[in-house]
Amino acid sequence: KLAEHHLLGKRTMVTVKPGDKIDLGSFRAEFIHVNHSIADACAIAIKTPVGTIFHSGDFKLDVSPIDGDIMDLTRIGEYGREGVLLLMCESTNVDRTGFTPSERKVGSSLDSIFMTNTDKRIIIATFSSNVHRVQQIINTSVKFGRKVAVTGRSMINIIGAAVRLGYMDVPEHVLIDISEIGRYPSEMITIVTTGSQGEPMSALYRMAFSEHKQVSLTSGDLVVLSSHAIPGNEKAVIRVVNELMRHGCDVVYEKMYEVHTSGHACQEELKIVHGLVRPKFFIPVHGEQKHLRRHAKLAESMGMNPKNVLIADIGQEVSLTENKMSVTGTVQAGRVLVDGLSVGDVGSIVLRDRKHLSQDGLIVVVAAVDPMLREVVSGPDVVSRGFVYVKDAEPLMDELRTLARNTLEDSLRANPHDWASMKTRVRDELSRRIFQKTKRSPMILPIILDV
Repeated sequence: KLAEHHLLGKRTMVTVKPGDKIDLGSFRAEFIHVNHSIADACAIAIKTPVGTIFHSGDFKLDVSPIDGDIMDLTRIGEYGREGVLLLMCESTNVDRTGFTPSERKVGSSLDSIFMTNTDKRIIIATFSSNVHRVQQIINTSVKFGRKVAVTGRSMINIIGAAVRLGYMDVPEHVLIDISEIGRYPSEMITIVTTGSQGEPMSALYRMAFSEHKQVSLTSGDLVVLSSHAIPGNEKAVIRVVNELMRHGCDVVYEKMYEVHTSGHACQEELKIVHGLVRPKFFIPVHGEQKHLRRHAKLAESMGMNPKNVLIADIGQEVSLTENKMSVTGTVQAGRVLVDGLSVGDVGSIVLRDRKHLSQDGLIVVVAAVDPMLREVVSGPDVVSRGFVYVKDAEPLMDELRTLARNTLEDSLRANPHDWASMKTRVRDELSRRIFQKTKRSPMILPIILDV
């Protein structure tokens, strides 16, 4: 990412590994190995002057992980015995009972898919960050004598980095460039791609909508979505699935096979961490409000004092002492809007106006008046943009012109120099009439010229 944004030489990179401890002012942080869909995930224990804060990060308890190292429960338990002031623990899968299945289950499902589809080209979409999943796809492809082509910028970047840093082991001559897939029979090709969440610019999306330069889908393709739809992405995923099927592809998605396991802890794994850490205070993190509240209830069911549990909102400052945890302030947080070259300066009023324009359109009323003679000398002209097609609504536009002229003349007779009042009356009268006729409320912009 730093190289992509030309920042690699401008930032100091400090590499840490599980077990390392670093000093940060009056704090000391230790990195503790956990299992997750991203390689080298760590929890962090932070020793502060008032006590230890334990942050779980994203994790699950996988006793048969692809990389061979299970979560360091021993070290977590040692911190629990020493005493932990605050636990901040992820909440993503708190609604799910039991344990999260091991990543190795995906491998057996892939074996089954490859074994029963030896006559098809197989296209697998997954998260580019899950190098263990990609490793299993490559291993299965090698087992069945297939070449592997990779498409999607993030997938290409991450696989390249993972191979370079030793997180993935790819036999020679297995990976081929996506442009070379035409040199091999379809049944000898596996394509690994991004787009498992239906992202509009992803490689799978471009394949589905016939916009990919190197891959054209046929009825001889099997497409596997090795993921679950993130909440909110369901419609986008189903749209891509529908398009894939329109090409005649066979599609494996949702729970048709066990081609995806979560990287997040379910209830029993969360209970294990709570039992090992035994914190005085608890803040559930990483989840929506329903997850945070459910996690708070889970902690209370294990003996946590409800008064020592805090569900905080993004941007809130939490102050912690040996005996007290409380919200003491807020900082600016959340989305930062980028508009052209401007960053963060698009406010709520601008957004409200844009939403108004996008929904109801714009009416511009232009007129020239002579305040000395107290009369309208030109216009008014009524211009519609995104409201109605003028040629199909001439009677309405004529009515609006007449209403605008009468309103201006009344205003000129009452007070010919009160421009603000004149514009307000024109806006109000037109808005009222338009809503009566159309039940719509376009933005109305009066422009009055003094001649």
